[in-house]
Amino acid sequence: MRKALTLLLSALAASHAAAQTIETSAGPDRVEVTLYRNPQRSPEQRPNLQWLNGFALISETRQVTLPAGETELRFEGVAGGILPQSAIVTGFPDGIVERNRDAYLLSPATLLDRSLGRRVHLRRTSRATGRVREHDAIVRSGAGGAVVVETEAGSEALRCTGLPETLVYEGVPEGLSARPTLSVRARSARPVAATVTLSYLASGFDWQADYVANLSEDGSRIDLFAWLTLASTDETSFLNADTQAVAGRLNRTAVRAEPSEGGPLVITCWPQATTSDIPLEEYERMQGAEDIEMDGAVMYDSAPMPMMSVAEPPPARVAPVLQAQQEELGDLKLYRIPEPVTVAARSQKQVALLRRAGIQVRTLYRARFTGNASPYGFPAQRLLVTRNRTEEGLGLPLPAGRLMLFDAHAGAPFLVGESVLRDHAVGEDVEIALGAATGVRVTQTPLARTAAAADYEIVVTNDQPSPAAFEAEIDAQGLQVGSQASLSRRNGMALWRMTVPANGSASLRYRLIR
Repeated sequence: MRKALTLLLSALAASHAAAQTIETSAGPDRVEVTLYRNPQRSPEQRPNLQWLNGFALISETRQVTLPAGETELRFEGVAGGILPQSAIVTGFPDGIVERNRDAYLLSPATLLDRSLGRRVHLRRTSRATGRVREHDAIVRSGAGGAVVVETEAGSEALRCTGLPETLVYEGVPEGLSARPTLSVRARSARPVAATVTLSYLASGFDWQADYVANLSEDGSRIDLFAWLTLASTDETSFLNADTQAVAGRLNRTAVRAEPSEGGPLVITCWPQATTSDIPLEEYERMQGAEDIEMDGAVMYDSAPMPMMSVAEPPPARVAPVLQAQQEELGDLKLYRIPEPVTVAARSQKQVALLRRAGIQVRTLYRARFTGNASPYGFPAQRLLVTRNRTEEGLGLPLPAGRLMLFDAHAGAPFLVGESVLRDHAVGEDVEIALGAATGVRVTQTPLARTAAAADYEIVVTNDQPSPAAFEAEIDAQGLQVGSQASLSRRNGMALWRMTVPANGSASLRYRLIR
């Protein structure tokens, strides 16, 4: 009875396996890529192209054909950083049963691991004669460390004998995919051709705004241009993708996809002697006659991946034809590239983001003081300030990013400062910090101190041939000034505003009540 039951279950399992077919969708007919910035990266930081912590929402449309019954449908060419738990598949007439992320990608390491216990060919090439010899061998260990193969002469560690050798495989073992793959198991009551949509999140993407500003000769206006810089460390390219970027901060926990199994094959060995059990006489004879042949080998040692660097945005002198269009996305801003572009694997792309000419700005010098006075002078900080309104020539949201300011001299642009912009909404004040101003210096000197109060004096000097607008932020409580000076408050600090005359100075005395 038990034997009959076993045979019946085996027959049912075989029937079920036979009823399930495998269909492959090689790639999408249409793809849309929406990039989100790394929420933990500040505007001062450039994206680390070795470890991008932004993400993308990828939506693919594919045409598939399903036979009647149960089918395993393999979506090839998805992002390598796909988060399988985020995948949404729609368009199947009778729905799907399950989905799987196929992590075993074809690589030198997985090729060797999947050949464990199988017969391969060990190829050796004579350096003296160029004669190629192949020996049957069986792989006895995986890619984690020394690779041991067994031949009719005995067991040896690959490339540890000093011999010229490589492995040749008869074919690709079952279960290895040359491209990242997501598979689903679907059922259909009848044969059907369907249009399905696959949407998922993927890690390994990021974007930022890169601003280029050109200052007018009189320093009262700037022409502002911004690049939309897209970056990807994923191994999959998305060709002719409808691409957009989302600005704003999302409440999202950073999650990275599980790494795909595989990668390069790195073989290390002792610099001397041998790990082979081939007789020493045979080893010495073969060592002098043959050398390793690397070109065209199926298995290879890996070289480290070259570092990717973030390209500095060039100054914009000619208006780009392609420019992103801003759209509203609730409290977020979406920048849509109007034409399909390719989001290439392990690369970055720059597309025009925005352009404004003749923005009104003014130069401001600023210093911040606390109750800890120092008799040593220091330079004030130079800023260009404006307001994000149409009256000043702006009036549009500004995504966070880095800014480079150029000034023309003798007809050529020169870099005069770098700054960082945070996200600015319409109507907000915009400040472009340009660093220390050597021509405007400040000093905070203690004058007198009692148990109840302490007196200080701030002196600002200006050695420039034109007046300088200056403001001091004083972060202290219990502050008093004389009737000759007036203070306002901003962000919880006392604020002293003053125009320092050309080649002159200005001072403020104040008292801190303890």
